Amino acid sequence: MERIATHHMRRSLLSPRSLRLLSPTSTIASSRRGFALSSRLAQDAPVTASQPGTLEEAILDTTSVPVTKFSRTYNLNPPVTVRAARIDSPKLSALHARLSLPPRFPVSSLGRCLVHPSADRNPLYNNASLAVIGQDLLANYTAEWLLCNYPRLPMQVLFAAQYAYSGPPTLSAMREEWGVESVAAPGVEVDPGLLQFTRIKPGNAMAEGTMLRQKDMPSAQDKSASARPNSQWNYRRGTSSRIVYDSNFGDLQDTADAPASEYSHNPEAGVTTEEASATFINAVFGALYLHAGAQATQAFHQAHILSRHIPLHTLFSFTHPTRDLSRLCAREGFEPPVARLLSETGRHSRSPVFVVGVYSGSDKLGEAAGSSLDEARVRATATALRSWYLYSPPRENIVLPCQSGTTQWKPQMIDIGEIVT
Repeated sequence: MERIATHHMRRSLLSPRSLRLLSPTSTIASSRRGFALSSRLAQDAPVTASQPGTLEEAILDTTSVPVTKFSRTYNLNPPVTVRAARIDSPKLSALHARLSLPPRFPVSSLGRCLVHPSADRNPLYNNASLAVIGQDLLANYTAEWLLCNYPRLPMQVLFAAQYAYSGPPTLSAMREEWGVESVAAPGVEVDPGLLQFTRIKPGNAMAEGTMLRQKDMPSAQDKSASARPNSQWNYRRGTSSRIVYDSNFGDLQDTADAPASEYSHNPEAGVTTEEASATFINAVFGALYLHAGAQATQAFHQAHILSRHIPLHTLFSFTHPTRDLSRLCAREGFEPPVARLLSETGRHSRSPVFVVGVYSGSDKLGEAAGSSLDEARVRATATALRSWYLYSPPRENIVLPCQSGTTQWKPQMIDIGEIVT
């Protein structure tokens, strides 16, 4: 009996089924290797939140874990606060579809645009680099559209118009219109479809008209520090120097030696919702330009920025309109402007109304009404100046510089300049 049992045992060990179980390609052998490999990785590599779900994923994912047994371990994915590479978010996919972004724009890049540097200081995962590109693109496309459509705009009005089209308040409103919500605090458990940034700590009021806290307001000596030469002498900021040295909106831009906010000193200090929203919108434009090209970015800019109606006539503020109009007529060779009373009602009543027109020869330049003759004359003069500055060439003659690659180029009108009084 013992011989028969021994004989059967030898036959079972040498059978093809046993050979298949012990072969290197068998499932059990691969499972044993995967278990041993996972045990070795658990000893050498740190435990992360995103572990593979199956054994096959663990075996295939071994090349992405930087394990060095006899040397120092260098982790190519350092521990960060937020990972923007996740794409399994319904909010993120819905935002991608809501904005009608092209398929070449990956969802992972859109998730990166939602991570502010205050939430994640790793430049591979935040939107700092994309926001720099997008901010320059917004400024370029908006400025060329304004200059080609309204070539006589004064520089101060041009700065105000750019701020109205692509300033931080407008971009913050766009973020709300897109349906992007912000989180109270960033973290790995936050949905990637939400805007993540570190908020400013409460108990510190913001200064009116600026992005600075009250206690962080620079002194009078530090406030003039900027990229301008000889800024310590506090020279007058003229229009020419604002074009060369200041920001896209004509505001002082700070240098590395004179930061204007606590965030420049400490990236973890936090930012406002408006600043984080503006950075997110700029990053979307920058990522769209890198993934889809210039034409897709121009169409996106036309749909979301230039489609807004900005009443440009409300941006003008004249100090001496009658003097400005007289100098304008003298420069252009027109006859001197003359104010004429067109109609009136209730001169001796409590609320009289006078309608005055300003003429240059037989051509009427402007018309306005007022409760007095002087008020009506000043308003009519201001109307004439606004009509001059808001001149727009025919629509068929306008070809933007960014469209020169797809449209036949036409020379654009360049005005002499505004009236300097």
